[in-house]
Amino acid sequence: MANVVVIGAQWGDEGKGKITDLLSRSADVVVRYQGGVNAGHTIVVDGQVLKLHLIPSGILYPDTTCLIGSGTVVDPKVLLGELEMLASNDIDASGLKVASTAHVTLPYHRLLDQAMEQQRGSQRIGTTGRGIGPTYSDKAERSGLRMIDLLDEEHLSERLKGPIASKNLLLQKVHGIEPLDADQVIAEYADYGRRLSSHVVDCTRAIHDAARARKNILFEGAQGTLLDLDHGTYPYVTSSNPVAGGACIGAGVGPTLIDRVIGVAKAYTTRVGEGPFPTELEGSLSDHLCDRGGEYGTTTGRR
Repeated sequence: MANVVVIGAQWGDEGKGKITDLLSRSADVVVRYQGGVNAGHTIVVDGQVLKLHLIPSGILYPDTTCLIGSGTVVDPKVLLGELEMLASNDIDASGLKVASTAHVTLPYHRLLDQAMEQQRGSQRIGTTGRGIGPTYSDKAERSGLRMIDLLDEEHLSERLKGPIASKNLLLQKVHGIEPLDADQVIAEYADYGRRLSSHVVDCTRAIHDAARARKNILFEGAQGTLLDLDHGTYPYVTSSNPVAGGACIGAGVGPTLIDRVIGVAKAYTTRVGEGPFPTELEGSLSDHLCDRGGEYGTTTGRR
């Protein structure tokens, strides 16, 4: 199998999860390299339907190491919920590792995402409202928090009080939303850090160690090529780079490590949210395709 990148070749929802699940059976390591809880895939275990947004589907295979890379933004509350769901279904998630340098989605990111989308009115982008765009914005502004910051409560308090104060002003003065309690947020995320500490690692080193050991590595993309921030139908795009090159940046590897890229496409094209869709169907044929194809988003339930 060697080192393979799986990407969506359309606007997402192409069935990447099924292909990733198939390839994961031969992979030693599965790496999620971009996106956040705005992505989603459904897996079925012994007739039980499980919906995952952050954890790679390779988690079903006990001998496979699953890595959430630095290019991914992590909502620790959602991640812990997924770990608990897996545990309740007797699925061992001890092989899950999260990059210490992955950025963290905080409560104000979700609030701002939803408020800004509402403010856009007819010009809305179609965001999932999960705080992904604002998290990546803070990363680019160099004011974001990373997973490693959650591991020490005193350090977390120092790093978070300033951003919460500035975001509270924005929430109150611009959007008319009640401010967040800084102490409460710090305590909540310090607890997340304690609960996730055993999973936090130097992800790039782990990937390079696996490559040196000649292990098979599968890089799992989210969304699709036409939603790429730089190469998609801007501004109706996601906030990261789902294209194959994004795997190198999000996982922290050079392009020579990649042996093969697999693009996943459906026989017909679908698109969730806003933006141009030249071949869009309406009426009974559209309804038939949506119902027979189960074309409802794992994350939002949108058709």
